Amino acid sequence: MFDKLQVAEDRYEEINHKLSDPAVISNQEEYKKLMKEFSELGEIVAKYREFKKVNQDINEARELLEDKLDKDFREMVQMEFDEAREKLEQIKKELKILLVPKDPNDDKNVIMEIRGGAGGEEAALFVGVLFRMYTRYAERKRWKVEILDSNPTEIGGFKEVVFSIDGKGAYSKLKFESGVHRVQRVPSTEASGRIHTSTVTVAVLPEVEEVDVDINPADLQIDTYRASGAGGQHINKTESAIRITHLPSGIVVNCQDERSQHKNKDKAMKILRSKLYEIAQEQQNSEVAQTRKSQVGTGDRSERIRTYNYPQGRITDHRIGLTLYKIEEILEGDLDELIDALITTDQSEKLGAGTEEEE
Repeated sequence: MFDKLQVAEDRYEEINHKLSDPAVISNQEEYKKLMKEFSELGEIVAKYREFKKVNQDINEARELLEDKLDKDFREMVQMEFDEAREKLEQIKKELKILLVPKDPNDDKNVIMEIRGGAGGEEAALFVGVLFRMYTRYAERKRWKVEILDSNPTEIGGFKEVVFSIDGKGAYSKLKFESGVHRVQRVPSTEASGRIHTSTVTVAVLPEVEEVDVDINPADLQIDTYRASGAGGQHINKTESAIRITHLPSGIVVNCQDERSQHKNKDKAMKILRSKLYEIAQEQQNSEVAQTRKSQVGTGDRSERIRTYNYPQGRITDHRIGLTLYKIEEILEGDLDELIDALITTDQSEKLGAGTEEEE
C-alpha cells in the first residue's frame, strides 16, 4: 500500500512541476488532462502526508517516553502517543478506501429512466412519486434536472419519465438506484382499504460525451411524428417529436418534450449515447461480475432492490438489509442516509476483494 502511496506522491509533484511549464500551459488539451489527474491525486496525497506527519509524531513521542520524565510530563506525552496511534489507524482505513479503484463514471451527470411495472395506474402514480423524490434530492444538492421524455397519464402519474441530472458526482450518488422498486400502499380508489403491491423500474445511466461513443449516422433510422400529451393536451401541430432507432442494437429512443425538432433530436441522441455506452460497459464488466457479484447488487434492472411500505411508514433496501422508518422524509428527497449506507457497503466489498487479491 505504501509503495502505491509514494508513487502517487511522486506523480503529484511531477505534475505540479509540469503545470508551471509554459509549453504545457500553451497546450490546452494536455494542461486540462494534467489538471484533472492533479485534482484526483490531491486527496490521496494530502491524506498520505497527514499519515507521515502523525507517524513522525508517534516516533517522537516514543523516543520521549524512553527517557526519564517527571510524572506529569510523562502522562501528557503518553496521552499524545495514544491519541496519535488511534488517529493513525483511522488514517490507514481512509487511505485504503482512497486507494480503491475509482469508477471512471463517478463524476458524470446521469440520465435516469423510471417506468411503471406491475400495478397499472398505481405503478404509474408511483413513477411520479419517485420522479419527485429524485428531483427533490437533486435540489438539495443544487443539481439541475431536465425532463428528456415523458409519457404522463390522465390521473397525474407517468407510464415512463426520462430525465437528466447535471451535477458533479451525480452518478457516484445515484448509481445504486438501478433496479426494481416495490411499493405497498392502499390506493385512493380502494374502498375496502386493501393494500396493493406495485412495481416500478429505475435505470441510471452515466451521461456520456460524443467522444466516448462512436455512432455511425448510417446506423440510425430517424422518424418524426406529432407529439401528444395526456388526455389530448399539448397536441403539437408540427412533427417535432423524434424517434431514433439504432439499427445494429435495435435500441429505440423517443423524445417529444421540446417544441423544437432539433432540440428533441439532441436530447434523443444524448439518451442513445448513454444506452450504447452502458451496453459496452456491461460487456467489459461481465467477466468481473461473474467472478464476484457486488453485495449492493448487480445494477440489473430486473433485481428487486427496495420496498416502500406506506402503512408501516418504512423503506427497506434488500441488498444491504437496511430498514428506515422515515418514508415521508425519504420521499421528500432526504436520501443521504440510504445512499451513504450503499456507498459504504460497496467500498467495504471492494476493500475485501482487494485484500483477497493481495493474498
